[in-house]
Amino acid sequence: MALHFEREEFETRIAAARAELNARGLSAILLFAQESHYYLTGYDTSGYVFFQCTVLTADDQPITLLTRRPDLEQARRTSVIEDVRVWYDAEGASPTDDLRDILDGKGLKGERIGVELDSYGLRAHQYDALKASLEGWCRLEDASDLVRALRLGKSAAEIAYVRKAAELADASLVAMLGTAGPGAFEGDIAAAGQAAILSGGGDPAPSGPVLGSGERALLIRSATGYRTLDQEDQLTLEFAGSYRHYCACLMRTVAIGAGSEAHRAMFDVTADALSAMTEAARAGRPLGEIDDAHRRVYDAAGYGASRMAACGYSLGASFRPTWMDVPPMLYSGNPLVAQPGMVLFLHAILIDAEADLAMSLGHTIVIGKSGAEILSGLSPEYTVCT
Repeated sequence: MALHFEREEFETRIAAARAELNARGLSAILLFAQESHYYLTGYDTSGYVFFQCTVLTADDQPITLLTRRPDLEQARRTSVIEDVRVWYDAEGASPTDDLRDILDGKGLKGERIGVELDSYGLRAHQYDALKASLEGWCRLEDASDLVRALRLGKSAAEIAYVRKAAELADASLVAMLGTAGPGAFEGDIAAAGQAAILSGGGDPAPSGPVLGSGERALLIRSATGYRTLDQEDQLTLEFAGSYRHYCACLMRTVAIGAGSEAHRAMFDVTADALSAMTEAARAGRPLGEIDDAHRRVYDAAGYGASRMAACGYSLGASFRPTWMDVPPMLYSGNPLVAQPGMVLFLHAILIDAEADLAMSLGHTIVIGKSGAEILSGLSPEYTVCT
């Protein structure tokens, strides 16, 4: 069985989720987020693009998964779930009715039941079908935050995976910078970075890499169409190292062929901003203070119009389409208090659209008792790839 944690760790997580269900007066929760499946049971699949649901009750009844036939062995061999039910593709198939039968068998008729609405595993039409099957049968309540909140503070075993992901991210950055230079093809740069992660035992990241040169260096998201770098250019790299689905991100903008005074000035203030943000990431303090530091440095240097409105987010074990394990996002005024074991990606980004210049730096940290630990071993520096 391909379990990536000891069974005792899964049992601890399940017990914590059940305690929270009881504290909220919920008799069960319907889990649709693949991250929740993986966290609580180890279940590892891309099958969440179809309807599937795990039922976790507040009492000690066995966990039940309802999924499609292709994921039967996936569930048996990657998770601690023993009760796996299958719905079959057919004209008129109604897996939500099958789910109601499972709930009925668990004595949940008329009960308050939580549901993960904030999930890529439950699309709008599926939720409509779920409501139709359960209308008047039980009371559904949004409990999207229940397992997500438990996942924010990482265990020692989880942090070990994050550290490995950070090592892979460092190796990926070194490989990409070694491939970048005048006349280099973006696709070759991306391939070098991905090869370093995969050959190091990592996973394909849930998204990205975000990689672009020229005016594409100003883009914050992936976009199709790799190009060849000019003799003098700029290149932005944002990507995640991924290990056992746990992600650690890095971000850099580098000069190609030759730098410039304006580009270097943007780097200097961006490095100052990232340093201030890292210093502000402290246990017991609101996460919003990280963005306050980000804004303070950039605005004082006259770059307020070029910075972003937020400066990072939480990371964890995540699945496609994104490595962003949110909420929380790091924005000014976010009252959520930082706790030891939180893993955060801090990014400082400048976009000067008029000058077609970009500059960005980012690294992954883990909150400790006395401050933030930077997981990358590569110090930010102004890099010119020749």
